[in-house]
Amino acid sequence: MSGQPGVDLARLTPALGAAMGRVAVLMGGFSAEREISLLSGGGVLQALRAIGVDAFAFDPAGRDLSQLRLEGVDRVFIALHGRYGEDGTVQGALELLGIPYTGSGVMASALAMDKTMTKRVWLAEGLPTPRWKWLAPDGQGREAVRQVPDSLGLPLIVKPPREGSSIGITKVQGYSQMQDAVTLAARYYADVLCEEFIDGQEITCPVLGQGATAVALPVVRIIAPEGKYDYQNKYFSNDTAYLCPSGLSPAEEREVQGLVVAAYRALGCRGWGRADLMVRASDRRPFLLEMNTAPGMTGHSLVPMSARAAGIRYEQLCLHLLAEAGLDHPAHRGGAKV
Repeated sequence: MSGQPGVDLARLTPALGAAMGRVAVLMGGFSAEREISLLSGGGVLQALRAIGVDAFAFDPAGRDLSQLRLEGVDRVFIALHGRYGEDGTVQGALELLGIPYTGSGVMASALAMDKTMTKRVWLAEGLPTPRWKWLAPDGQGREAVRQVPDSLGLPLIVKPPREGSSIGITKVQGYSQMQDAVTLAARYYADVLCEEFIDGQEITCPVLGQGATAVALPVVRIIAPEGKYDYQNKYFSNDTAYLCPSGLSPAEEREVQGLVVAAYRALGCRGWGRADLMVRASDRRPFLLEMNTAPGMTGHSLVPMSARAAGIRYEQLCLHLLAEAGLDHPAHRGGAKV
């Protein structure tokens, strides 16, 4: 499903901001993406305050989440990235505390954080994703590792299945690089995901909403220096180009948006998310790579860029996401919903 996002811009006013109550913006945390989370959270905090929300910063690395109850928090904006923030753990704690939070619930967050489980769900739903091979912790011996290119071809991608921001990823060009690539990925998590390399255009597409109301925002095309969209080029380089409009044909854009919404629904996501894809050059076929359930909100981030193309300012986007905060089990403590 594509089309106009289901965001009532007239509703996103300072009066609504004041109605959000006391809001904690969770940022920082324990993951390898802490630095980016602090940037995202800082932007969100400033935007919410500018539109009249009583918001403050909360870093779970320095404070126990139980203090949210003591602070009288009514809602939480999750600006954490990676493990212990985007993987269902914080979501589960907030469920127990009965404090509504932005983004997906426990199950969808956990599924989307694990790229291997995400692929299994998508394949079960008939959605296209690159071919892959999972290496268990006890299956990373030299002989097993050397066999991976035989089934996936070269080049191929080796990555940790539960990290984001391109951390620990290697594009393997030859057999001799495989062991080092697996060793690097395993530093971040014990098991390793090896994935077919799709030669083509790198794109991303955000989604807002839930279930039947989920709608895709405009597609963004990414052109990184030397085709290397790594941690540095994602967040700190001015040499990476972002095209929105994407330059895809209208039919291709609609196809990608429909695919992304289907992928989002298959995982049970809610609130917002962003899917990363590749469009294969040889036949223009799109392939799903991963779903981000707490996307970046920095100055280089792609959801605000796409939302802006749809007529939604950064402050409006933050307030909309906050207004949609919820719980998997709202009856627990009468979760707030405006």
